[in-house]
Amino acid sequence: MKMSFNEPIEGVLLIHLSGEWRIGGDLPSFKEIQNQLMSEIDIRKVAFDAKDLAQWDSSLLILIKKIKALCSENSIFLDHEGLPKGAKRLLELAAAVPENIDAKKVKEHETFLFLVGAETIHFFRSAKEMIAFIGGAFLAFIRFFRGKARYRRSDLTITIQECGAQALPIVSLISILVGLIFAFVGAIQLKMFGAQIYIANLVGIAMVRVMGAVMTGIIMAGRTGAAFAAQIGAMEVNEEIDALKTLGISPMEYLVLPRMLALVLMMPLLCLYADLMGILGGSIVAGGMLNINMFQYYIQTKSAVSLNDLWIGLFHSVVFGVLVALAGCLRGMQCGRSASDVGDATTSAVVTSIVSIIVATAIITIMCNVIGI
Repeated sequence: MKMSFNEPIEGVLLIHLSGEWRIGGDLPSFKEIQNQLMSEIDIRKVAFDAKDLAQWDSSLLILIKKIKALCSENSIFLDHEGLPKGAKRLLELAAAVPENIDAKKVKEHETFLFLVGAETIHFFRSAKEMIAFIGGAFLAFIRFFRGKARYRRSDLTITIQECGAQALPIVSLISILVGLIFAFVGAIQLKMFGAQIYIANLVGIAMVRVMGAVMTGIIMAGRTGAAFAAQIGAMEVNEEIDALKTLGISPMEYLVLPRMLALVLMMPLLCLYADLMGILGGSIVAGGMLNINMFQYYIQTKSAVSLNDLWIGLFHSVVFGVLVALAGCLRGMQCGRSASDVGDATTSAVVTSIVSIIVATAIITIMCNVIGI
C-alpha cells in the first residue's frame, strides 16, 4: 500500500493510491497528507488517482473521511472522481444520512414554574378528554336503549363470560380471606368483653355494606380493567381503531359499549357472591376460635344485616363497574402507537380504577350518612 503526491499544478494536489489497502497492514500516515496540505499555501483542490489500487477496504474510506474533514477546515475542494466506484458510492451513502441533531442536545434545566405550568396544562387536557369520553359513553348507552347501537352481540356474550364466570375463583379466594381477617381481628377484641356472638354483626355488615363491593371492584380493576386497556391499546397500536373510524363504525359503540354493559351487569352478581364468601370466611373463624355454631352465626347475621345494607352494597358495585370499565377503555383509547405504551396504558388503567373506587366509596359513604341510611 503506497501513497504519493504530485507537485501542485494550478492549485490542485494529486494523491496517487496504489497497492492493497487493508486494515492491519502498514497504512500510510495521515500526517503526511496534513503536512503536505499545510506546507502548500495555494492548494485549492485535492484529487485522487487510484488506477494502480489493487484492493481496498474500510481503511481507505477512513483516510478519505479524515482528508475531507481537513479540506473542509481549510476551504479546499475534495474531488472524489479518481476513487474506485465502490468507494464513491459508500461515501455518497454516508453523506446522505442526516446528522441527528437531537442526539447532541443538552437537556435544559426546567424551572419549578415551568413544571407546574406543564402539569396544569396536562391536567386540564386530560380532564377534557375524560369528559368527552364519558359523554361519548353516555350517548352510546342512549343509542343502546333505543336499539340503534352498532356492536356485536357475540362480543357482549364473551365479555360477560370473562367478567363473570371466569372471575369467580379469584373473587372466592379474596372474599373468604377478607372475611377471615375481619373475623379474626374482631374476635380478639370482642372476646375481651364476652361479646363473641357479635362477630357475625361485624363481618356481615362490613362485607354486605361496603367491603364485598370494594374488594370485588379492586379485583376487577386489576383483572378486567387492565385487560380492557391492553385489548383496546393493542388495537390502537395496530391501527384497528382508525380502520373502524374509516368504515364509519363508532369505536365507542363497537368496543366500549359491550365491555361497559358486561361489567355493569356482572358486578352486582359478583358482589353478592363476594358477600356470601366473606360471611362464610367469618363463620370459619367464629366456629374455630369462638365455638359459635353455624346456626347461631346465621341467625345473628340475619338479624344484623338489613335490606338497606344490601342495596347500598349493590349500588356500590354498579358504580364500581361503571368506573372500572370507563377507566380501562379510556386508557386503552389514549394509548400511543408503541408496545411500551400498551404497558403504560394498562398500569394507568389499574391506578385510575383503584383511585376512583376509593373516592367513590368515600362519597357514597358520606351521602348515606347524610341521608341517614
